[in-house]
Amino acid sequence: MEGIRLLLVDDEEEFVRALAERLRLRDLEGRTALDGRQALEFVAGEAPDVMILDLNMPGIDGMEVLRRVRRDYPAVRVIIHTGHGNDLDEAEAWRLGVFDYLKKPVDIDYLVERIRAASGSD
Repeated sequence: MEGIRLLLVDDEEEFVRALAERLRLRDLEGRTALDGRQALEFVAGEAPDVMILDLNMPGIDGMEVLRRVRRDYPAVRVIIHTGHGNDLDEAEAWRLGVFDYLKKPVDIDYLVERIRAASGSD
């Protein structure tokens, strides 16, 4: 493990578990959250270095998570990783200070590169 504190947030449980496993095989380990509420609880407990965040989730959606994290934990680098975003969402994410905005599907090696860049360990 590289020592990067990573949080993966996506309401699709099978997807986020598979993503976590694929990242683990590339020496990146992280916690997973299945909704916005859980993500915010994890961040409040131990802020990650990098958060991979889906936008389309029930309850507290990804954009609201992004707003709160950027306001309360500005050192956390957030990478949006979504299959449902639109141009307005992307513009808002950039305005809020997202590190990167990626549309699914994303090549796993490219995602690893962006995580390392966000953490400053590239």
